[in-house]
Amino acid sequence: MAVEIGIGTLLLIFNITFAAVAAMLLEVVFVRVHPWLLAPPHRPKLVFLVATVSLWVLGVVTAGVWIWASAYLFLGIFETLEEAVYFSLVCFTTLGLGDIVMPKGWRILSGMEAANGFLNFGLLCALMIEALRQIRLSQVESRRKAG
Repeated sequence: MAVEIGIGTLLLIFNITFAAVAAMLLEVVFVRVHPWLLAPPHRPKLVFLVATVSLWVLGVVTAGVWIWASAYLFLGIFETLEEAVYFSLVCFTTLGLGDIVMPKGWRILSGMEAANGFLNFGLLCALMIEALRQIRLSQVESRRKAG
């Protein structure tokens, strides 16, 4: 059980670090395109921004699923890539179908992955909403100053 918790902890740390770096990179992009976002027209740019950030969140979540699935394959928990990715997707999204289960001795990893996914979704949604809020406030302020 200690080995399982240790491996799960390392995977959690890696995933959290990956999400944090991805968030930092998104912030760098926001800083670079901020002047463009403030220039009219605002609404099409907001639509573009929501679509882009949503795809970014989906990419970070997908990477998290693949990190866990790769670990499952490396550890020999699942025999095929499809099983590992499917199980990981079901755990990470906290769907928990139960049609594929972890072998005894590795079950704690599934709970740790579910916690990782739950935290990632919360963090990424909060970051997405805050970024959009900041951009919208800046757009309103720039419009007020211009007119």
